[in-house]
Amino acid sequence: MIQAIQKKLSDSPAVRWCVLGIVSVTMLCGYFITDVMAPLQSMLEENFGWDGTEYGLFTGSYGWFNVTLFMLIIGGIILDKKGMRFTGVLSCGLMLVGCAIKYYAVSPFFTLEGMLFGVKIQVLTACLGFAIFGVGVETCGVTVTKIIARWFRGKEIALAMGLQVATARIGTALALSATIHVAKYFDEISMPVLLGLLLLCIGLIAFLIFCVMDRKLDASLDDNGKEPEDSFRISDIFVIIRNRGFWLIAILCVLFYSAVFPFLKFATSLMINKYGVEEDLAGSIPSLLPYGTILLTPLFGNLYDKIGKGAGIMIFGSLLLVVVHTLFALPILNVWWFAAIIMIMLGIAFSLVPSAMWPSVPKIIPQNQLGTAYATIFWVQNIGLSGVPMLIGWVLKNYCRTGNPELPYDYTLPMIIFTCFGILAVFVAYLLKAEDRKKGYGLEKPNIK
Repeated sequence: MIQAIQKKLSDSPAVRWCVLGIVSVTMLCGYFITDVMAPLQSMLEENFGWDGTEYGLFTGSYGWFNVTLFMLIIGGIILDKKGMRFTGVLSCGLMLVGCAIKYYAVSPFFTLEGMLFGVKIQVLTACLGFAIFGVGVETCGVTVTKIIARWFRGKEIALAMGLQVATARIGTALALSATIHVAKYFDEISMPVLLGLLLLCIGLIAFLIFCVMDRKLDASLDDNGKEPEDSFRISDIFVIIRNRGFWLIAILCVLFYSAVFPFLKFATSLMINKYGVEEDLAGSIPSLLPYGTILLTPLFGNLYDKIGKGAGIMIFGSLLLVVVHTLFALPILNVWWFAAIIMIMLGIAFSLVPSAMWPSVPKIIPQNQLGTAYATIFWVQNIGLSGVPMLIGWVLKNYCRTGNPELPYDYTLPMIIFTCFGILAVFVAYLLKAEDRKKGYGLEKPNIK
């Protein structure tokens, strides 16, 4: 009887698409804060005296707690044990706290001076806020992904995940394109962060609306308001980590995203230093990437739902990533329109791989283990999101100005590093396709049954 009722609820297009829209708004607000400081690297250097290493340290702090304290994996276990409502509200609260600390660090209210562990106290305070925020937004991402997997299993799951990603990318696009204008309009570098803090309040309200809907739906399933399929045991963790297909997706994820998200943190600076774009417009070209994914990710997700070929989509997207970073590394056509064309190509690659990768996880991992599985993948991903920006910042400071701070950064070596990540991603995607043929996960089959 319970299964029959659940099937009826999940078959209601109005309910499941409404749920998708609500949780997507929460992720949009979170993604705005994730990249709100990316266009401000030059202003941070001018106003606060940050150098490339300090900016890279701040950017990499996003994954500090997620990686070193295993907070993401803990969050995934909490999700599987306590449910989506509890975990989602908790993660929204962490986002608010982290963003508030980051705002304080770069606001006029911050008056602490001096160094700690060889780093400016201001930088460390901003890092602390970003690290706490990182725990919240990544755990929220895991929660939202499991929500979609629940409501769209056997239906338009790839399209739904693609639309959620596309909505979240609007937040990224707004951060990259509007942040520097907001900062200059108010003549205050902290104003975009304050705007993000207000957006996070909207995101929390949106998720609370979902909680009300979800509680009513759960009440129709059983008297305890909890689905039987949510049962999770700690021993399930060992089942997940022994799954070769799971690890191939996790490794592909960290390699692919390490060549995209850290790149975006430095993309505005790349446009200024290599392509000679004015500072006020430099963020507009990187913003083409998320704007492109808004349309393309749902398109490719819908394609995966209907015809399959998930592993093939991931291989092609990884190959395109290699081409993009190779073109950025080559000393040819250092003009803005060529950079814009390459960024559009990166947007296509960035749409292809996630549209197939995230919907493939439920084909490999059972529903009751999905929260922990997604959290572990996000944890592996955060190793790259934490370490790669610090690596790039260190490379820029020590090898890309030849000791003269007046010269523009030479981004050739950083782009070669990103290209190497892409090459490794192609190799892992091929291994995943071979594993699918061996184990019969169905990655090449349509999602709609």
